[in-house]
Amino acid sequence: MPARTCCIYAGRMSSIEGRSGSALLVIDVQVGVMSGTWRRDEVVTNIAGLVADARAHHIPVIWVQHSDEGLAFGSADWQIVPELVPAAGEPIVHKRYRSSFEATELESLLAERHVGHVIICGAQTEFCIRNAVHAAYERGYDVTLVEDAHTTEDTAWDKRPLLASQIVDSQNRVCWQYELPSRTCTLATAKDAFAALSL
Repeated sequence: MPARTCCIYAGRMSSIEGRSGSALLVIDVQVGVMSGTWRRDEVVTNIAGLVADARAHHIPVIWVQHSDEGLAFGSADWQIVPELVPAAGEPIVHKRYRSSFEATELESLLAERHVGHVIICGAQTEFCIRNAVHAAYERGYDVTLVEDAHTTEDTAWDKRPLLASQIVDSQNRVCWQYELPSRTCTLATAKDAFAALSL
């Protein structure tokens, strides 16, 4: 596979007219979701770095928090992990579906902030991260998936084991060279996700 190129949103326009801004979406980094995930502490540390970088560059941070029958709203498992604390004024989007856009105010929050590019991190890779990437991209947003800042857990499908590392690698590969008209979907590491903004 040829070398990947890092996607940094440096003055490009998405296919959504008038949206030149970026936002960091931190998806479902909750106690119950992250428990038992692959490289949990490393991923949380990478996300913390992304949040700090976004704040330093005055880029909006939007938190997404899931609830369902197995993850009750307001429960201990539903809380955001203690290492990550939303700042005053940073929106928290509450969702009940895998897509962060479905039946939530996320779209309006992005529109209010003139966001045409979303930087995505969080959990779980094959569920809410995958759905967020596709939902954003198909709505016209440029998307950067932070390849070392999303995670999941080992699982099985049709009695066949699936390693979390394979699931993460597969999602990263799917986003590499993913093309739709007038927008981009690419990868960045946590270290370089905001590098171009310092130039």
